[in-house]
Amino acid sequence: ETHWAKRGLDEGQEIPIYIWYESYPTHSGEGYEGRVSRVSPDSSFGAASLNLTNIRESDQGWYECKVVFLNRPPKQHKNGTWFHLDVHAPPRFSVTPEDIIYVNLGDSIILNCQADGTPTPEILWYKDANPVDPSSTVGIFNDGTELRISTIRHEDIGDYTCIARNGEGQVSHTARVIIAGGAVIMVPPTNQTKLEGEKVQFTCEAKAMPGNVTVRWFREGSPVREVAALETRVTIRKDGSLIINPVSADDSGMYTCEVSNGIGEPQSASAFLNIEYPAKVTFTPTIQYLPFRLAGVVQCYIKANPPLQYVTWTKDKRLLEPYQTKDIVIMNNGSLLFTRVNQNHQGRYTCTPYNAQGTQGSSGHMEVLVRKPPAFTIEPDPLYQRKVGEAVEMHCDAQEAEGTSKPTITWQRRDGQPLQKNRVRILNGNITIENLRRSDFGYYQCVASNEVATIVSATQLVIEGTQPHAPYNLSGTATEFSVTLSWMPGYSGGPDYKQDYTIWYREAGVSDWSTIPVTPSGSTQVTINRLSPGTTYEFQVIG
Repeated sequence: ETHWAKRGLDEGQEIPIYIWYESYPTHSGEGYEGRVSRVSPDSSFGAASLNLTNIRESDQGWYECKVVFLNRPPKQHKNGTWFHLDVHAPPRFSVTPEDIIYVNLGDSIILNCQADGTPTPEILWYKDANPVDPSSTVGIFNDGTELRISTIRHEDIGDYTCIARNGEGQVSHTARVIIAGGAVIMVPPTNQTKLEGEKVQFTCEAKAMPGNVTVRWFREGSPVREVAALETRVTIRKDGSLIINPVSADDSGMYTCEVSNGIGEPQSASAFLNIEYPAKVTFTPTIQYLPFRLAGVVQCYIKANPPLQYVTWTKDKRLLEPYQTKDIVIMNNGSLLFTRVNQNHQGRYTCTPYNAQGTQGSSGHMEVLVRKPPAFTIEPDPLYQRKVGEAVEMHCDAQEAEGTSKPTITWQRRDGQPLQKNRVRILNGNITIENLRRSDFGYYQCVASNEVATIVSATQLVIEGTQPHAPYNLSGTATEFSVTLSWMPGYSGGPDYKQDYTIWYREAGVSDWSTIPVTPSGSTQVTINRLSPGTTYEFQVIG
């Protein structure tokens, strides 16, 4: 009988791995099936020698070969030979530190890194890709398996990498040491595009020390649970993610997750939710008006995402072909522009909008009526001239056409600047401005509006006895050594004032200005010579 056994972990324990009796089937121990056999008879090794294939790291250890002669007395001294099998294997970590370790300044920590392998792996430590330099507060112990840091300072914060290596290879593991405090967002939400009716999920994974992280979600600055339109469709999961199911068109916007563990300021991250849906008509007015012999618009009130691609129109149940119809144009927003309205444009209209997602259907019927627009009965003078401190009254009135509403009259500055309410009074269509100032200079518009049309009459208010107004529309033409400047003159400040100009110029980045008077007096063009080629200059025109 040939008997092979492996020494077990317990003292005196032997684990049979291969038993051979002549003329009997062989027996293989657990885990060795198919991997052990006797050598072939013609082998140069002894007949009781063993073949072990598909070597595993766990095969390392002491093995004993025994030969038992069955025809000898049982008490006959047993023969046996012990062999040690070394199995070389690359390093494999058995213990590693956490990927992220939160600490407070002044704390002490131990990073433990252990590895198995044959030969026994060597353990090396690196901080931020540089070998760890032992000091009075940083030490490496227990054959390199422990990195100890005491009285942690700011310079101790960073990435620590443990490398285990032997002749068969190496492995590494990195732990990040972070100062404890407020929660840190590890996986922020990302921008998403969804179709109306689908489900959306925003992630917001955070870590902290201590780890009692609270996650709050906001839409455009308001808590999502307080947004009435979202209330029944929103869920915040335990992992901090936000789910909206199903999404609607009005859910588009910026969503922000805010994380906190009660230490320091909360941290936040945002992502945009873009909801796409077929183009739709949001409102259908039953009646729209067009002003006779003026330009007018029939509105199609549309909402679309992705943007509107085109709109089809019908008039009196027949498809309208604006591109083949004189005086009618489809605007970019889908509405119909009538460049000159006539009675033939009256009728019943519908519009149907389309985008890349299709359409949600047509509008209802819109009755389009052609009516005469309001007309001015009193218009302001073309020009009003006043001095600083005086008052001005500008007159305006308008009358409606038969069968339409009386127009509302308002006043506005053409440049869009607001009227000074404490000095402005509007009564019966007339505007009065008191205590005039230089800033009141400009163009004013009387606006008369009703359901049919809006008409405008403009006038200019000039404030005399003031400093000149700035020139405008300044332009320049450059040659290699010169620049020719031209401009439009601002108001001189009064009819008796003559306006002269001075040019200020300098090289870009230089603090001092050079000046040149413009001649002849009152000229609005000048050429500046002897400039340096390839140089950037700044110019000012002073009136």
